[in-house]
Amino acid sequence: MIRRRDAVRLAAAALALAGVLASTAACSDDEGAPTTPAPIAGGASALPGPAPAGLALRPAPSGAPGAPAVTGTLTDGSGLALADLWAARPVVLVFFSSWCTLCEQRQDALSELARTHRDAVAFVGVVTEDTPEDVQRYLRAHRVDYPVVVDDDGAISRSYAVREPPAVVLVAKGGALLRGWPGGVDAAALDAKLRELVLA
Repeated sequence: MIRRRDAVRLAAAALALAGVLASTAACSDDEGAPTTPAPIAGGASALPGPAPAGLALRPAPSGAPGAPAVTGTLTDGSGLALADLWAARPVVLVFFSSWCTLCEQRQDALSELARTHRDAVAFVGVVTEDTPEDVQRYLRAHRVDYPVVVDDDGAISRSYAVREPPAVVLVAKGGALLRGWPGGVDAAALDAKLRELVLA
């Protein structure tokens, strides 16, 4: 026969055990719950918003050649047509690879410049000869907030006569090819060129 004191102890132990099991189950549920993955850097979520109202631009010189209106795939698998971007604003193409030392040295300043001119000028990265893992590490390390096209076969690079990274190309609103910098360009020089182009 169970004495009252023993019954109380057994009840208390049962309650404690039930509490432990409930808390373990809650932890297990939390651990098994799906988490929302971070967006892939350089994907569609990095595309610019609408061009600012009243954006005033210096007209492209007459006779400027047209930029190749290529299409490509962003890092998250989304498609991108460059002509869709330059229909509303100038576009800066930044050709790079994660293993390119000069690209890495200039990337932080270019990332900051892209934020400075956000929406008025669209920056687009073009990465070639790289792995998805290395590209993601590079984009996150250098806070690259703009979309990045994966140029696996080098077709986009060839269409812009880019033999190796780095290189930067400036395209006017409407698609006129304004300037190219084989070997890349420092952010200060590119900023000066953009400020000449974007009047308001």
